[in-house]
Amino acid sequence: MTLVEVLVVVFILGVIAVVFLPALLNPGPQRALRIQCVNNLKQCTLAARVWEGDNNDKYPPQVPGTNGGTMDFITGPNAWRHFQVLSNELSTPKVVFCPEESDQNRFTATNFVNFGNSNISFFVGVDAKESNPQTILYGDHNITNAVPVKNGLLELTTNRLAGWTSEMHNKVGNVALADGSVQQVSITGLRSTIANTGFGTNRLQMPILGP
Repeated sequence: MTLVEVLVVVFILGVIAVVFLPALLNPGPQRALRIQCVNNLKQCTLAARVWEGDNNDKYPPQVPGTNGGTMDFITGPNAWRHFQVLSNELSTPKVVFCPEESDQNRFTATNFVNFGNSNISFFVGVDAKESNPQTILYGDHNITNAVPVKNGLLELTTNRLAGWTSEMHNKVGNVALADGSVQQVSITGLRSTIANTGFGTNRLQMPILGP
């Protein structure tokens, strides 16, 4: 290569760096918000695993209320109770809220006393078990399978395809599993996650607003 050709190549590489390097260093606010959502779900998952470690390896929905669990509240507008019972393990109620939440009727709580579904962005997998690490524990509430939520529960079955709505994360979402992992999944990834639970029906208690 001649000196002129080398200079041309260097110049082109410099232009490419100027154009694309800022995007690589700063992935944008939307990606940053999704990463924060993943971190929040991770904190919820860790809190739940600490709790179940003190309760015979069972998550709150599998433990009766008389023993400090939330088995009595796995239907209706009671998703918030599964997080409230973790108040000693969670650092703040802010971690049960997604920073990309678009529902204007939802907002972060300042404590676990004045607390309800309007302060939650995540559903609760009421059948999640440590003995089945691939079961779904928590996830973003922008999930659907075109079946109405009934008595607070969304039932995901293998014969009806599930997906993400555009309410959060632009038709993708985050899912926490019983093994403590949190995954960012597309619609295809969500369907694989559901199939991998081994359950014919996965019951998700949604943070519904109202009766």
